[in-house]
Amino acid sequence: VQLQASGGGLVQAGGSMRLSCAASGRTFSSTAMGWFRQAPGKEREFVAMINWSGTYTYYGDSVKGRFTVSRDNAENTVWLQMNSLKPEDTAVYYCAAHSGVNPTRFVSAYEYNYWGQGTLVTVSS
Repeated sequence: VQLQASGGGLVQAGGSMRLSCAASGRTFSSTAMGWFRQAPGKEREFVAMINWSGTYTYYGDSVKGRFTVSRDNAENTVWLQMNSLKPEDTAVYYCAAHSGVNPTRFVSAYEYNYWGQGTLVTVSS
Protein backbone atom coordinates (compact mmCIF):
# COMPACT_ATOMS: atom_id res chain seq x y z
CA VAL A 1 0.00 0.00 0.00
CA GLN A 2 1.27 3.45 -0.91
CA LEU A 3 -0.17 6.44 0.90
CA GLN A 4 -0.31 10.12 0.02
CA ALA A 5 -1.59 12.57 2.64
CA SER A 6 -2.75 16.05 1.72
CA GLY A 7 -4.90 18.92 2.89
CA GLY A 8 -2.73 20.50 5.54
CA GLY A 9 -2.12 24.21 5.88
CA LEU A 10 -2.67 27.16 8.16
CA VAL A 11 -5.95 27.68 9.98
CA GLN A 12 -7.08 29.86 12.85
CA ALA A 13 -8.05 28.40 16.18
CA GLY A 14 -11.66 27.30 16.15
CA GLY A 15 -11.56 26.58 12.47
CA SER A 16 -11.86 23.37 10.50
CA MET A 17 -9.73 21.43 8.08
CA ARG A 18 -10.05 18.13 6.26
CA LEU A 19 -7.10 15.92 5.53
CA SER A 20 -7.13 13.30 2.82
CA CYS A 21 -5.10 10.15 2.43
CA ALA A 22 -5.09 8.59 -1.02
CA ALA A 23 -4.04 4.96 -1.12
CA SER A 24 -2.92 2.68 -3.89
CA GLY A 25 -2.80 -1.06 -3.75
CA ARG A 26 -5.26 -3.88 -3.91
CA THR A 27 -5.35 -4.47 -0.15
CA PHE A 28 -6.62 -1.03 0.87
CA SER A 29 -10.25 -2.08 1.15
CA SER A 30 -9.33 -4.80 3.64
CA THR A 31 -6.93 -2.69 5.71
CA ALA A 32 -7.59 -0.70 8.85
CA MET A 33 -6.22 2.81 8.61
CA GLY A 34 -4.91 5.21 11.20
CA TRP A 35 -4.00 8.85 11.60
CA PHE A 36 -1.11 9.97 13.77
CA ARG A 37 0.50 13.31 14.39
CA GLN A 38 3.84 14.55 15.56
CA ALA A 39 4.52 18.00 16.93
CA PRO A 40 8.06 19.41 17.08
CA GLY A 41 10.01 17.85 19.92
CA LYS A 42 7.24 15.41 20.78
CA GLU A 43 6.60 11.77 20.16
CA ARG A 44 4.25 10.55 17.48
CA GLU A 45 0.70 10.55 18.84
CA PHE A 46 -2.25 8.39 17.89
CA VAL A 47 -5.16 10.44 16.54
CA ALA A 48 -7.75 8.10 15.05
CA MET A 49 -8.33 4.79 13.36
CA ILE A 50 -11.01 3.29 11.17
CA ASN A 51 -11.52 -0.37 10.44
CA TRP A 52 -11.54 -1.81 6.94
CA SER A 53 -15.27 -1.41 6.39
CA GLY A 54 -15.68 1.95 8.08
CA THR A 55 -18.03 0.54 10.70
CA TYR A 56 -15.69 1.06 13.65
CA THR A 57 -13.69 4.11 14.62
CA TYR A 58 -11.60 5.02 17.61
CA TYR A 59 -10.06 8.33 18.67
CA GLY A 60 -7.34 9.61 20.89
CA ASP A 61 -8.58 11.46 23.96
CA SER A 62 -7.19 14.79 22.82
CA VAL A 63 -9.29 14.83 19.63
CA LYS A 64 -12.40 12.93 20.67
CA GLY A 65 -15.54 14.86 19.82
CA ARG A 66 -13.69 17.22 17.46
CA PHE A 67 -12.20 14.96 14.80
CA THR A 68 -13.94 12.43 12.57
CA VAL A 69 -12.29 9.75 10.48
CA SER A 70 -14.03 8.26 7.45
CA ARG A 71 -13.20 6.29 4.35
CA ASP A 72 -14.45 5.36 0.93
CA ASN A 73 -13.01 2.09 -0.31
CA ALA A 74 -14.29 2.71 -3.82
CA GLU A 75 -12.15 5.86 -3.93
CA ASN A 76 -9.25 4.35 -1.96
CA THR A 77 -9.34 7.35 0.33
CA VAL A 78 -9.42 8.05 4.04
CA TRP A 79 -10.30 11.44 5.45
CA LEU A 80 -9.76 13.17 8.76
CA GLN A 81 -12.24 15.96 9.40
CA MET A 82 -10.89 18.27 12.08
CA ASN A 83 -13.19 20.78 13.76
CA SER A 84 -12.74 23.22 16.63
CA LEU A 85 -9.03 23.23 16.01
CA LYS A 86 -6.69 24.36 18.76
CA PRO A 87 -3.09 25.60 18.62
CA GLU A 88 -2.03 22.37 20.32
CA ASP A 89 -3.31 20.46 17.27
CA THR A 90 -0.38 21.90 15.31
CA ALA A 91 1.66 18.98 14.01
CA VAL A 92 2.61 16.95 11.00
CA TYR A 93 -0.23 14.52 10.38
CA TYR A 94 0.42 11.07 8.97
CA CYS A 95 -1.90 8.43 7.63
CA ALA A 96 -0.88 4.83 8.04
CA ALA A 97 -2.03 1.37 7.07
CA HIS A 98 -2.40 -1.20 9.82
CA SER A 99 -0.32 -4.34 9.41
CA GLY A 100 -3.18 -6.61 10.45
CA VAL A 101 -0.88 -8.68 12.65
CA ASN A 102 -2.65 -7.62 15.86
CA PRO A 103 -6.12 -6.41 14.79
CA THR A 104 -7.15 -5.37 18.28
CA ARG A 105 -4.05 -3.23 18.80
CA PHE A 106 -4.24 -0.02 16.84
CA VAL A 107 -3.05 2.81 19.07
CA SER A 108 0.63 2.06 18.75
CA ALA A 109 2.48 3.25 15.68
CA TYR A 110 4.33 -0.07 15.66
CA GLU A 111 1.15 -1.79 14.49
CA TYR A 112 1.23 0.13 11.20
CA ASN A 113 3.59 -0.89 8.43
CA TYR A 114 2.90 1.66 5.69
CA TRP A 115 3.05 5.41 6.18
CA GLY A 116 2.30 8.45 4.11
CA GLN A 117 4.74 11.33 3.90
CA GLY A 118 2.86 13.59 6.32
CA THR A 119 1.09 16.90 5.90
CA LEU A 120 1.66 19.90 8.14
CA VAL A 121 -1.26 21.45 10.00
CA THR A 122 -0.63 24.76 11.72
CA VAL A 123 -3.29 26.26 13.98
CA SER A 124 -2.76 29.89 14.88
CA SER A 125 -4.10 31.42 18.08
